[in-house]
Amino acid sequence: MRDIQIFLVGYVNSSSIKKAVDSLHFINNRINEIIILDISETLLQSGMTFEDTKIQCINLINNDLGLTLNYYIHGLSCEYVMFLYSYDYLNDNVMKHTLTLNDKKGAMTYDFIINNKVIKRPFLIKTSFLKQNPFLSKNYLPFKESVLPSWLSQINELSILPSPNKLVNQISIDKTSSHLQKLNFIEKYQQKLETQNIPPSITVMIANYNMGNYVGIAINSCILQSSLPEQILVVDDGSNDHSLEIIKSFKNTPGFRFLSKDNGGKARALNAALSYVETEFVMELDADDWLDPDAFYTIRRCLENLKEDVAVLYGNLRAWKQNGEENIRYKGLRKGRAILNRNDLLSYVFPLGPRIYRTSTLKQNNGFPLIDFEGGRMYEDVSVLNDLIKTHRLLYKDMTVYNVREHPLSITKKNHSSWSDFLKYLD
Repeated sequence: MRDIQIFLVGYVNSSSIKKAVDSLHFINNRINEIIILDISETLLQSGMTFEDTKIQCINLINNDLGLTLNYYIHGLSCEYVMFLYSYDYLNDNVMKHTLTLNDKKGAMTYDFIINNKVIKRPFLIKTSFLKQNPFLSKNYLPFKESVLPSWLSQINELSILPSPNKLVNQISIDKTSSHLQKLNFIEKYQQKLETQNIPPSITVMIANYNMGNYVGIAINSCILQSSLPEQILVVDDGSNDHSLEIIKSFKNTPGFRFLSKDNGGKARALNAALSYVETEFVMELDADDWLDPDAFYTIRRCLENLKEDVAVLYGNLRAWKQNGEENIRYKGLRKGRAILNRNDLLSYVFPLGPRIYRTSTLKQNNGFPLIDFEGGRMYEDVSVLNDLIKTHRLLYKDMTVYNVREHPLSITKKNHSSWSDFLKYLD
């Protein structure tokens, strides 16, 4: 009865692959085929081969793990799919377990433990269940490692069966700072903090211009939340890439609204969205950045009992470096500090964020100022904060829910205008 298709995902060296493949002999009589996904060119060039006809090494389609898995799973006829990751291998406990799922269960998980964190991983899943609940593609998730955990976060808990005992071991664990930060992010997918939204109400605004590779990730990060925003407003500022195709894929999402306009710069785009904001607070999210899964829960807690003279809440930024299309690397935490006056604001060494504005105050300011510098296309954040700090407070809270992506297409990378020139335009 060869009813299980095996996928080995994210293996980076020959010893871990060999350990995983060798461990599969415990269930050899049930294996339909073993597919090793995304094996590095270095391993292939080193002469690593498999004589077993049941083993295939497959490159990702368009470097997209979710797309590739959906493609191969769609053609499967066997009953189950099993996933092993990076350094995983089966132990002999699997021989004591039947490895089956009843009619009420679609997926079995196991616990991956690192630094006292417990992360649930999809392990054995019904093929029919996967066909009904496909994985997200790279257009909607920040990194490959989040594909399976994000899928699991959207599955009804009643359909999930935890493995009855420890079935999977690790030969090693990647403890680089980038990997640990990714795991910290992934752990938040499984937090069940609120079944209903708590006050106050929040809208997120996204202004997009030619960020087709990233805008879906930004929008989807507002949806994969433990506590959802009331509104998601996206303004496309005259993009000429594939942005519109990605943005329109969210058209049936509750609370989502899409606006399109001729290119006029970020301040004009945000002002177009602001007129549709109906909530007490509004958050600005750049189209190439993304939020942690607990962002709005954390922000709402910070907004509780906020003094009326506070116009803006902000915190820390987590910085990532995009290295080509395939890899994103953690750079570090940009910890915020208190801003008490205009001098503090203008001496801030990185963008203040995340920025959560009191909607009424922002609207009283007529939104984001359009100054003459660069046609009003640069430093819209500093311009509006410069206005608001004249009559209101900016409040720092030690929270980290916002992820900044550094990449070559960023407007701050492309624009070389002098900061000192900009300051001349501020009143």
